[in-house]
Amino acid sequence: MKVHAFLVLMLLVAVAGAQQFGTAVPDSDLLASAEGILPSAEQHHAATTVPLTLAELEAATLANNAEIHASARQVAVADARRGSAGARDDPSFMYRGWGTPLAKPWDLNRTQHMFMFSQKLPGGGKRQLRARLADNDVDIAKAELETKKRDVLAQVRRSFYELLRNQDELRFHDEQAALARQGLESARIKYVVGKVPQQDMLKAQIALTRLAEHLVMLQQDSDLARSRLNTLLGRDPAEPLEVLGAYSPPTNLPGLIELEKIALDNRPELMAISAAVRQNETRTQLAEKSFNPDYTLSGGYMLMPEGSTYRNTYMAELSVTLPWLNRGRHDAEIAEASAVVAARKADYESRRAAVFAEIQESLVQARVAQQLVGLYGNTLRPQAQAVLKATVAAYQADRTDFLNLLDSQNTTLDVELDYIKAVSELETRLAELERAVGAPLPRSTDSSSTGSIGAHVLDVKPVDVKPNQEVR
Repeated sequence: MKVHAFLVLMLLVAVAGAQQFGTAVPDSDLLASAEGILPSAEQHHAATTVPLTLAELEAATLANNAEIHASARQVAVADARRGSAGARDDPSFMYRGWGTPLAKPWDLNRTQHMFMFSQKLPGGGKRQLRARLADNDVDIAKAELETKKRDVLAQVRRSFYELLRNQDELRFHDEQAALARQGLESARIKYVVGKVPQQDMLKAQIALTRLAEHLVMLQQDSDLARSRLNTLLGRDPAEPLEVLGAYSPPTNLPGLIELEKIALDNRPELMAISAAVRQNETRTQLAEKSFNPDYTLSGGYMLMPEGSTYRNTYMAELSVTLPWLNRGRHDAEIAEASAVVAARKADYESRRAAVFAEIQESLVQARVAQQLVGLYGNTLRPQAQAVLKATVAAYQADRTDFLNLLDSQNTTLDVELDYIKAVSELETRLAELERAVGAPLPRSTDSSSTGSIGAHVLDVKPVDVKPNQEVR
């Protein structure tokens, strides 16, 4: 056992000595396997379909979304019901024969024959109120349809900016991968002549693997966002889909009071509850009209038996309901309708308070996102890029080591990705704010603040060392 322990100890000492004096492990290239798992840009940028803009996506969603279609059908149902709501009841026809002798049931000449038409007439104003109830049904259905449209379009905007952000992140990933490859080529040359220790090369291998991991997560996010957007468009979730657009956040956000006023005029949920309040007020008026009597008018022709003085006669009939003799029932109906109106008004106040709270929350989040975009765009990005430029220059002049270059590159990567996420998050928060107020907000037209940012996030020339370049 002591001999085995001694041999193991000697082996460890030999390996440590080889690493200390710059002796390379028999593997000729420590980074080949890591570089191999990084696909080229063409592998994930190949467009398989015509990209769609946000306006085209919204138009396609309104035309094809299943939830919107279902809500539109409800509007059609309510509209179709409106035509019959204020109509009269169907007239009725009646035949009556009496006085036929049982001894001669076939002797119809001894029978009195009566033919009568009848028509029910509701009390004054009831038909108009019933028609108004149907109009309120249409208003409620339209408001619910508009609510569904706003909700679905907000989801479309979120998915659109997720895909747009993903495309920017992929382009930036490619820039970072290209920078890493060129820096590693320089590190290889320095490693061969003993200027870079083996542990730096192993850490560089980890950095490349981290880039590959980042690409996998980006592809996952892209597939999920594409699936959600295809579903909203009424298409197969796996269908190819590309987006084309630009970020256009507003320069200034409206104040809370202004947004609340916009919501009172445009928020579909509030409009639906307002229509429901009006409908129940109409029901109250209709319940109060229940004290107005209803009428039934009837007129008919009578054929009298043979031998009668007048064989051809007519009859007229009028019947009237007596609602005041059933006052308890109608008073209860009026009280119930009034209670429903009060409940609907309370629902409106509750919903309005919830909408105002939603606006406040969305506005706070949008302002924070706007501040982060400014912080990243005006401060952190320029600082990170300046540090990376300086580190690249220092590394080329042998004034810093490769680990510092990797650290600077990773810092730049984190800042740039956070900036892309901040811009996309701002657009998402604005979409939620627009849904909260029920109307679109004015967008910025300044071209300097818009556009896809991933294609030019980094203007640093990477380390330019050829494989056969001499290292000084």
